[in-house]
Amino acid sequence: MTKPKPDGSNGEGPAAFNPLPEWLRNEGEAADVVLSSRVRLARNLAGHLFIVKATRKDRQRTLEVCRDTILHCSLAPHIAWYDLHAANPADRTLLVERHLISKQLAKGRAGGPGAAEDPRAVAIGLPDERLSIMVNEEDHLRIQTVRSGLSLAAAWKEIDAVDDRIEAGLEYAFSPRFGYLTACPTNVGTGLRMSVMLHLPGLRLTGDIDKVKRAAADMGLAVRGFYGEGSDAVGDLYQLSNQTTLGKSEASILHDMEHEIVPRIVEYERLSRRELITRRRVGVEDQVMRAWGLLTHARLLTTDEAMGALSLARLGILTGILKATGGAAIDVRTVNQLILLVQPAHLQRVVGRELDQEQRRVARATFVRGRVCTAS
Repeated sequence: MTKPKPDGSNGEGPAAFNPLPEWLRNEGEAADVVLSSRVRLARNLAGHLFIVKATRKDRQRTLEVCRDTILHCSLAPHIAWYDLHAANPADRTLLVERHLISKQLAKGRAGGPGAAEDPRAVAIGLPDERLSIMVNEEDHLRIQTVRSGLSLAAAWKEIDAVDDRIEAGLEYAFSPRFGYLTACPTNVGTGLRMSVMLHLPGLRLTGDIDKVKRAAADMGLAVRGFYGEGSDAVGDLYQLSNQTTLGKSEASILHDMEHEIVPRIVEYERLSRRELITRRRVGVEDQVMRAWGLLTHARLLTTDEAMGALSLARLGILTGILKATGGAAIDVRTVNQLILLVQPAHLQRVVGRELDQEQRRVARATFVRGRVCTAS
């Protein structure tokens, strides 16, 4: 663990991050459909006002107390601490794109005037980036672990150990009747959210994605976009998570998600892909190859265009379409990495300078062409 500087940061900056974080490595069970599994715990400190009621001075005190504990309880081989109120906007956006912090934490409390300077931070376990701890988001602590594939049990085991170590140094706000107390009533109880990032192009192409969304809502699950709450589904990527934390045990939530709900959606997606190949192969081949043409020949690409084409390329690899039609030998891991690198902040980091929107469209197309053609 690097000793923090006086301002609380470790000094290395996001440039020290792994080119391919664990959640995009295409490893683990059902990785053809489940990109990643995430387990998150919401925790607050006893004797500290909730964020929505706290003054700036209160929030600074909470941040300092959390930092002192987090950096000294051996949570990972290396913990990097970033004071987000001292970080530049590009670095904050980069952390959002890597799913290490939320958009809310990046903007600051309430997103109003002066919000960017509001005391808040994130601690990240390096080099795998499985662990991140947001400080002063909606709750004092939002602790999360992320793993590749369907691996909620492993993520839960890891975060449970991390939570115990933090709790040994901090007193949590806890009620014998209600459980862990949180700013939002929907998190009271276990404070636990389990979610998976799903790639569902087959269900979209067969027209069944809305049925899955309705079924998920009926089961008390939330279906969100690529960046979670308030975001759209781009590249056929959806986040599915539990919404009930009060009255259900951690073991019950884990069993329902990992053994009942997610496997069922995985099977629906696989059935949709098989149906497309069996009954609508020419149409699917046409869409995949058009997407491949866009990735290999486009001179201008928006983020959404790139994500949509990469989604179809990923489908083409997994179903054998690209290989069968003389397409590329590109692998899924490369596509997964490109899903991250075509995002605005990552693209500017690759190029090495700030770009306006039009410049990003040109740079994105040039970068994708180079990576895809090299890989194939």
